[in-house]
Amino acid sequence: MRRWTILPAALVLAATTALPAAAAGVGAAQPATQCPIGWDSPAEGRSTAQAPELRGIRSGEHPCFDRLVFEAPGSSPANPIGYQVRYTDALLQDASGHPLPVHGGAVLEVTVDSPAHDRQTMAPTIPARSGQPLPGVDVTEYRTFQDTVFGASHEGRTQIGLGLRTRLPYRILQLDDRLVIDVAHTANGTERK
Repeated sequence: MRRWTILPAALVLAATTALPAAAAGVGAAQPATQCPIGWDSPAEGRSTAQAPELRGIRSGEHPCFDRLVFEAPGSSPANPIGYQVRYTDALLQDASGHPLPVHGGAVLEVTVDSPAHDRQTMAPTIPARSGQPLPGVDVTEYRTFQDTVFGASHEGRTQIGLGLRTRLPYRILQLDDRLVIDVAHTANGTERK
């Protein structure tokens, strides 16, 4: 004896109308992602007397921006990390003034008031070398970031150069245990997929 299953008409209708719609989406242009950035790119800075040592630097990609994170356990909005962020024509190493090559169409110089070494032992907390890419930070195929270069860690401050595709808006966030720099993918807030 055969059993027949009767599907509700609404289910059959939904299945037959979804197939042409799904087929039409294959190869179709994706809509633009709206990124209401509204950021500016002024030279920004804040000073602090003595922030915790840096314990790491990492990067990440997001739908509307690329992110660089300075990890300094013990810092917070109430106990912030001092910083200086600005666009520059060339990255000049802190103290020596030697030019350091940074790849990209624009260079964002970032100096934080945290050393990349332990203040007591002077042992490096970030095993970086001047003029070299930041260790463990790979920005290959990022939309905005092109390069990261360690400048120096001198007199309680750490300097890096961030190579960007072009000059774009950025913002700075002080969060618990970290200082964050986000650089937008576009100037007008619309990102094509």
